[in-house]
Amino acid sequence: MAAAGAGVLGRFATAADADPYGGFKVGLQSYTLRAFDVNKALATTKTLGVKYWESYPAHIPLSTLPAQLAESQKLLDGAGVTLLAYGVVHFNADETKARELFDFAHAMKLVSLSADPEPNKATFDLLDKLVAEYDVAIAIHNHGPGHRYSTADDVLKVVKDRHPKVGACVDTGHYLRSDENPVEVIQKFGQRVFGVHLKDVRSIRKPEELEKLAKELPKHRVDMLNREKKVFTILGEGELDTVGVLKELKKLNYENCVSLEYEESEANPVSDVELCLATVREAVKKI
Repeated sequence: MAAAGAGVLGRFATAADADPYGGFKVGLQSYTLRAFDVNKALATTKTLGVKYWESYPAHIPLSTLPAQLAESQKLLDGAGVTLLAYGVVHFNADETKARELFDFAHAMKLVSLSADPEPNKATFDLLDKLVAEYDVAIAIHNHGPGHRYSTADDVLKVVKDRHPKVGACVDTGHYLRSDENPVEVIQKFGQRVFGVHLKDVRSIRKPEELEKLAKELPKHRVDMLNREKKVFTILGEGELDTVGVLKELKKLNYENCVSLEYEESEANPVSDVELCLATVREAVKKI
């Protein structure tokens, strides 16, 4: 088994060298590897043959201390991983806290911050000022049914009259949970797309499958299943039009991270992530 596994990993590394992602900066939202410490998460990312991250805060500390920034950059460089985005982070009208986030983003040369800002004028006036000053985009992350940013319109109504660098992080899985088509969502946002979390969702309609999954899934997923009759799944096994998403991003000349975010199999997600990445590689061929 070990030898076979090494063969698979070797093939992934070789394929990555040839850029099978068609120029897209395909990487991971590091939350995918949240059960791993940063060293193991970065080593796993390197093994998977991808070179980009959107980090969540438990992996790369949100710090402006020079020593910590240098240590984080050293870890990333050692794995050959470029950090393009970070989040999800929260904003309100507190300028001191907001500047700490933007100072960190500037020091790490980030393109965007995936964000969940308070939906009020004071917060967005502040974000308008800071995105212009720092040249770092804000990408508002949707989070599915019940969240304040559930639908595309929830995001559009707060960004439409704002600085061009205040936009969206399109989490395809959460938009599917909210019964929206991620391809159409990307079309609505246009040049305001500054982040993408690739996730897939499958609707469950057969009573026998609902009953079976209710016995197998962790409680928080059973709760989601009961509410929505939907489950997260491996990319390509659900309802996401991966080809359509990538086509729209290509039309936009999208250059930020296309972050695979796989939330299942927390303790050992690697084999599932390999399958997800294979789906992206196949989709790229059809654009």
